[in-house]
Amino acid sequence: MFFHKKPFLSFYRMSCGAMGSFYVMKALVFYWLLMVGGVSGIGANWGTQTSHPLPPSTVVQMLKDDGITQVKLFDAEEGTMNALKNSGIEVMVGIPNDMLDMLATSTKAAEQWVSENASSYANDGVNIRYVAVGNEPFLKTFNESFLYTTLPALQNIQGALANAGLSSRVKVTVPLNADVYQSASDRPSDGDFRSDIHDLMLNITQFLSDNGAPFTVNIYPFISLYDNPNFPVDYAFFDGTSSPVVDGSTTYTNMFDANYDTLIWTLKKYGFGNLPVIVGEIGWPTDGDMNANLQFAQKFNQGFMNHISTGQGTPMRPGPIYAYLFSLIDEDEKSIQPGNFERHWGLYTFDGLPKYPLNLGSTNGRLAQAKNVRYLDKKWCVFKPSASLDDPNVAPSVSYACENADCTSLGYKTSCGNLEARGNISYAFNSYYQINDQNDEACGFNNLATITNVDPSTSTCKFEIMIETDSSGFSWRSSLVADKGILLVVYLSFLSFMFLIMSF
Repeated sequence: MFFHKKPFLSFYRMSCGAMGSFYVMKALVFYWLLMVGGVSGIGANWGTQTSHPLPPSTVVQMLKDDGITQVKLFDAEEGTMNALKNSGIEVMVGIPNDMLDMLATSTKAAEQWVSENASSYANDGVNIRYVAVGNEPFLKTFNESFLYTTLPALQNIQGALANAGLSSRVKVTVPLNADVYQSASDRPSDGDFRSDIHDLMLNITQFLSDNGAPFTVNIYPFISLYDNPNFPVDYAFFDGTSSPVVDGSTTYTNMFDANYDTLIWTLKKYGFGNLPVIVGEIGWPTDGDMNANLQFAQKFNQGFMNHISTGQGTPMRPGPIYAYLFSLIDEDEKSIQPGNFERHWGLYTFDGLPKYPLNLGSTNGRLAQAKNVRYLDKKWCVFKPSASLDDPNVAPSVSYACENADCTSLGYKTSCGNLEARGNISYAFNSYYQINDQNDEACGFNNLATITNVDPSTSTCKFEIMIETDSSGFSWRSSLVADKGILLVVYLSFLSFMFLIMSF
C-alpha cells in the first residue's frame, strides 16, 4: 500500500449524515465496552529497561496480587508475553518507534509483526486488547523523525489485524504525549491540536474513530512542575489549589482534570466528542529530582486513585477513567536525557519491594511484595578508608562508574544528596559493583576501592545489593576499571560528580 509522504486534511464531519451517525454509534459502543472492562481496576505500565529484571512470572503474580487488571508493555518480549498467558490480565502490547519506518513502508512487515506478536499469543491465552503503535512519536525532541511514518504504520497494523481476524477484539492506538494539544489561554475550552502537527492529528484521530479505537494520551503533572519552577505545586495534586483555572462556569483545581478536558474540548471541536480516551501513562517519580520523592509520589498516586475511584470523571467527560499508572517497577537502564528521575517512576523498587503505602482498590488495600526474590551476598564496594580524595584517579573513576551503572540518586535534594564526599564515591563504586554481579574486578578502580561486609547505607540513602537473575553473568561489562594497575581514564558525561566531591 502506498502512502503520501505529507499528511493531508481529511473530512472529519462525523456528525453529519448516515455515515456520521454510524461512526458516532460505533464510538459509543466501543466506549461502553471499554469502560465495562476498565471500571473495576487500574492498569500499569511494565517496562523492562533494567539490568537485573525480576522473573516475568514474579511480576505477573505481583499484578494479580495487587488487583491490577490491565498492563501496558513497550514491546512484545517473549518471556513477558509467555508469563501473561492465561493470567486474565488485559494487555496493551507496544511497537517501538524504531520499527515505525519498516511497518509504514511494508504491509508484509506489518503482517509478520502481527503474526509473531499478536496472533500467536492471542491464540495461546494472552488477552491482547490493544496494539500501541509507537510511543510518543511526536515529541519535539524527536525532531520530526516519526512524523511521516506513524500514521502509515498505524494503518498497516490495523490492516494486518483485520487480515488476521483480530480487529474486532484487538484495537490499535498511538500513545501520545499531552503536548500534541495545547491551549493558548490555559483554559480547556480553548484546546486545539498543536499547530505543527494539526492536520496529521486530525487524520490520526479520524482513523482511530473509523476503526473503533481509542485515543491514548500520557499526562504528567510532574513534568510541568519539573519544567517550570513557577508552576503551583498544589495544582499538580488533588487536594485543592490556591491557583485554580476558571473556564466559564467550571473551576479546575487540579492539572489532571484541566489537561484531560483540554483534550476532550479539542476532540469535540472537530466532531470526535465521543471518541474513547485512555490515559496511557500517569504517575510520579520517587528520586532523581528535588520534587521526586516518596512523599509526593504517594500523595499523587493515591490522590489520583481516589479521584478516579469515584467514577465521576472530569467536568467535560463524566464517567470512569481508564488509565495505566507509570510505572510498575524502577528501570535502571532507562535514558536519563529527560532527567535523572526517569529511572525512578516505579511503584516498586527494582527488587519488587513496594516503595510506599498505596491502595489500588484491591481487597487488602496495599501493594503486595514480590515473592521468592534471591539476592547476591551481603557485601558492598566502597571507597578505601586509606584512599585520598586528592588522588587524580578519583574523578575519572567516579565518572566511569556512573556512566556504566546508576548514580541518579546522587544530586541536589535526592535520596542520597546528603552524603559527604567519600559517601558519594562509595555510592558510585557500589552501584557499578552490584550491577556487575559483585564481580571482584568491578571493585578495583586503580586500587581506590575495597569490598566490605558492613552496610554503608544511611537513614535516607540505601546502598543496594543486586538480585540474582536467571542468566548468570548477563549484566557483566567486559571493560572494567580493574585493579590490575591499568586505569581506563575517561572523562564522560558524569564529570558533574567532581563538583559533588569537591564541594565537601
